[in-house]
Amino acid sequence: MRRSLTAHLLSRLPGLRRLPMFKLLAIAEIAVLAGTHVSRLSRPERRRLVELLRAGRGRRRNLDPTEREELARLVAKVEPRRFVGTAAGRLSPVPLPRRVVEGRRRASAR
Repeated sequence: MRRSLTAHLLSRLPGLRRLPMFKLLAIAEIAVLAGTHVSRLSRPERRRLVELLRAGRGRRRNLDPTEREELARLVAKVEPRRFVGTAAGRLSPVPLPRRVVEGRRRASAR
């Protein structure tokens, strides 16, 4: 007899039993969304992003100016603002305004 995926996960991860199902679904949805945004980077770009994050050890000032620019370019490509807005929109019980999810329109886009 085959066990369900939920039963299998509950047996493998002890703390998982105490989390309500809604929180598990929310965490899974955010993880999928994060994967979608990170997949906008090519494999070499993802590798370079990790290298820059390790070299900077969480602080931009630990990187030289060219590395800071490269880090900013890679992070911008992932679209963190849209990621946060979309995650908030997915978890919100009411629809969020488009400007909250996507941010202000730029002058060039008008």
